[in-house]
Amino acid sequence: MARISLDPPRTLLNRTLAALSRRRYGAVLEPLAAVGHNPRVATTYCVLEAGVARWRTLDPTLSALAVMASAVQIGCSWCVDFGYWESEHGDVDPRKLHDVPAWRESDAYTAVERRVLEYAEAATATPPTVTDELAAALVDDLGEPAFVELTAFVALENLRSRINAALGLSSQGFSDRCEVPLGGGLRTAGTAGRLAG
Repeated sequence: MARISLDPPRTLLNRTLAALSRRRYGAVLEPLAAVGHNPRVATTYCVLEAGVARWRTLDPTLSALAVMASAVQIGCSWCVDFGYWESEHGDVDPRKLHDVPAWRESDAYTAVERRVLEYAEAATATPPTVTDELAAALVDDLGEPAFVELTAFVALENLRSRINAALGLSSQGFSDRCEVPLGGGLRTAGTAGRLAG
């Protein structure tokens, strides 16, 4: 249950963001409603996400796997649910998303994808446990610009997941097929038909 009201003040900013969210996602994103209680945080969050939408160096499947691995490790069911839905609509193989919590046992991944998943987990750990060898292998695999972008995606997902988990936000039902296990045995399952376009 959310630890903050999801009914922020009806300011022009919040009404505009809610309308844009409904138009794009069919619902008001609960994290957007939560941060709407602080207009500076909401504005900064939206500007950041708009900038991230223009990142194009890293392969979309690799960024989706890194984001999902971080969300699963932190235990943010909202992020897992939305990330699964968003990535599946971006043509990422659903099996790869589903298998993230058990990626070491899954045969769904390439060697590079496995290194990305390992890196996302290591960079999400507190404190981070990234090794020089893993970083060097990923720089060889991806090149420096994509490696920087990978690192930024992991850090951004840590921001998102930690805010959402701390505020008590849980699965909003974006994915009607999401059965991705979270850390600690938690699961998220969406509700069919929650999105209308």
